Amino acid sequence: MNTTPDFSKNANHASTAPAYLSVWDIHAYYGESYIVQGVSFNVHEGEILALLGRNGAGKTSTLRTLAQIGDPELRKGEVWLDHQPLHKMASHEASASGMALVPEDRRIIAGLTVEENLQLAQIAPPIGWSLDRIYELFPRLKERRKQEGVTLSGGEQQMLAIARALARDIKVLLLDEPYEGLAPVIVDEIEKTLALIKSQGITTILVEQNAVRALKLADRAVIMDTGSVVFDGTAEEVLNNAELRAEYLAI
Repeated sequence: MNTTPDFSKNANHASTAPAYLSVWDIHAYYGESYIVQGVSFNVHEGEILALLGRNGAGKTSTLRTLAQIGDPELRKGEVWLDHQPLHKMASHEASASGMALVPEDRRIIAGLTVEENLQLAQIAPPIGWSLDRIYELFPRLKERRKQEGVTLSGGEQQMLAIARALARDIKVLLLDEPYEGLAPVIVDEIEKTLALIKSQGITTILVEQNAVRALKLADRAVIMDTGSVVFDGTAEEVLNNAELRAEYLAI
């Protein structure tokens, strides 16, 4: 029996298992620029999926499409989260349905303290974790709860951005480059946090240039190249396949 993984475009090794998030043949555009080109993959509840690829592969655009930001514009395909059709929703509806995007620039609101940033996230339902529960996971944020959010260190701002997402009642956490610009010791803290979030049953899709660290944390991996999926399988398969890593991840 041939057990060699199929690295052809859009091969989906999770297709036979029940999907919590199902992305089916999505096509998205910035104006007339065709960016996300027929992407399909499944994510199971409680998984961490690493969405990887070189710069310009379409990873961030895919996250933005899943969150229904509107830029890029989804023109074809379907996105289902826990049997809900996100592809038919506006961004605020997708957010209310449990999709939470933490963008690379974190979007901490200037002029507000750490606690006010968190409280603002809970101004309308659905409300997620309580402040006490958030502070239990992020004790450093509790220490700095009266400090203006934008004056935090880069690692603390990343923690605040993740905490603000958890303040909503979320099902899938979309993280865009959470390790960017952070010291290795801070990345260690972020990884421990993501493992704890996983233990709470929250599903995570992680876009990260530090592919090796992302793969060691993730259960599964999807690799993109020029807007399309070129690999869908376990993170371990990628770690063990030097040819695949060299071709698509340059590691």
